Amino acid sequence: MPTYGPPSLQLVRGEGVWLWDRDGRRYLDLLSGLAVTSLGHSHPAVADALYAQAQTLLHVSNLFGTEPGWQVAQTLDRLLGVGQPGWPAAGGMRGQVFFANSGAEANECALKLARRFGGRGRHVVVSAFNSFHGRTLATLHATGQPAKHEAFQPLPEGFRHVAWQDLDALEAALDPSVAAVLLEPVQGEGGVNPASAAYFQGVRRLCDERGILFMVDEVQTGLGRCGSWFAHQHLGVVPDVVTMAKALGNGVPIGACWAKTEVAAVFAPGDHATTYGGQPLAAAAARAVLAVMEAEDVPARAQRAGQRLTRGVTALAGVKEVRGLGLLLAVELDGHDAPGVAARLLADGVIVNAITPTALRLAPSLLINDEELDVALVALTEVLT
Repeated sequence: MPTYGPPSLQLVRGEGVWLWDRDGRRYLDLLSGLAVTSLGHSHPAVADALYAQAQTLLHVSNLFGTEPGWQVAQTLDRLLGVGQPGWPAAGGMRGQVFFANSGAEANECALKLARRFGGRGRHVVVSAFNSFHGRTLATLHATGQPAKHEAFQPLPEGFRHVAWQDLDALEAALDPSVAAVLLEPVQGEGGVNPASAAYFQGVRRLCDERGILFMVDEVQTGLGRCGSWFAHQHLGVVPDVVTMAKALGNGVPIGACWAKTEVAAVFAPGDHATTYGGQPLAAAAARAVLAVMEAEDVPARAQRAGQRLTRGVTALAGVKEVRGLGLLLAVELDGHDAPGVAARLLADGVIVNAITPTALRLAPSLLINDEELDVALVALTEVLT
């Protein structure tokens, strides 16, 4: 179906930060499949894990438990505690995880959890304008971009949008029908717009005062991308629900919705389900991904590489601003058309995308090295000057 338009390339192979098309031409991938391949393409640890798991146990229903899924849940619970105020760096389970197949499905789980938590008549989820939470009907309405809603009316009832980073507007929207607030710590698809710590801490306070859930969408920002294990850890809050996906499988479809134990407990058997979510093959990939991420300390690598990339790009003529966290960056251009610049970079063998008409998004592998960053800076210099 023509939902993406005609493809600009046919890619046949990937290794690290590099991709090759069918004519053998090489491309530097500064997009990572939209922040998915955070360990680079064809990482050997992930490939080996997939091969070994496929020879061991490919699938059972979620009526049964499997070791890879249990181990991934334990690791995510520990990483969500790292750096959180009042939470030790290691310990037992403080939350519970539902595995899905994608970020949208992880957010669907969070939305149903909010309705179950709020109860009948207290079901509204408040999110921000310019947010992005998915393309299913419910997550599309949670997404604060009205232009994306028009073709699909009527959308499911129970969503309300407020101005981004406006705490007064949010407070005014919290009437007794509200069950939860859903926010991204960095609005990724909306233009790479980071939240301030003061805003997130204010949201946490309001949610506590009203007895409603604070749900954080970390589908794009989680798992080291922003220089911490989860981007909300920069902001001094502990959310009630955290969703994640893209980097978790490094290209193998898997998402997860984590919730505090007392919040997860509102679900009863039959309230939610998935056939493939968290099946052994996907969970084995995620287990390998998390092991490599911890061994490589990807949050620290993302911080260092992000600072180097930001310094280099900020110094270029034709760049008005570089914003973002870690290795999720937007390059705001001065006098350049972003889709046109992205097309010229592609012609020169560099993959980025235009996140707005005036800004490029950079989200390379978290394992990108200095030499590869220098290649990126040379290419950007040649196109922008």
